[in-house]
Amino acid sequence: MDKNDERTVERYRLHADLCKVLTDPKRLMILESLRHGDRSVGELAEAIGVALPNASQHLAVMRKAGLVDSRRAGTTIVYRLGEPTIVDACDIVHRIVERRVALRPGSLAVSARQPFARAGHG
Repeated sequence: MDKNDERTVERYRLHADLCKVLTDPKRLMILESLRHGDRSVGELAEAIGVALPNASQHLAVMRKAGLVDSRRAGTTIVYRLGEPTIVDACDIVHRIVERRVALRPGSLAVSARQPFARAGHG
């Protein structure tokens, strides 16, 4: 295998690692919440309906992957999107999911124009 092949394999490995981070619905909900602005851990925990320690665990995984950044504001840790374009990627996947759901007999599909995590809220 030459160096180009090794680089290609490494890129796909990194791609797969990033996608693994996005396999949890709660993490997708965190991204949706952060698309609207910076949020504290407590605000994110409330928004996604989990306990504070659970939200912190999700955020640690996302921070390690570079999807979120954090900063201290007094005694509060505030999070923001580390890669803001990730929500565009999630929107694309959401539209694919919505098309597939709409094809199911008797489905109550949500509009494909809505942001990715909103389908579960209404």
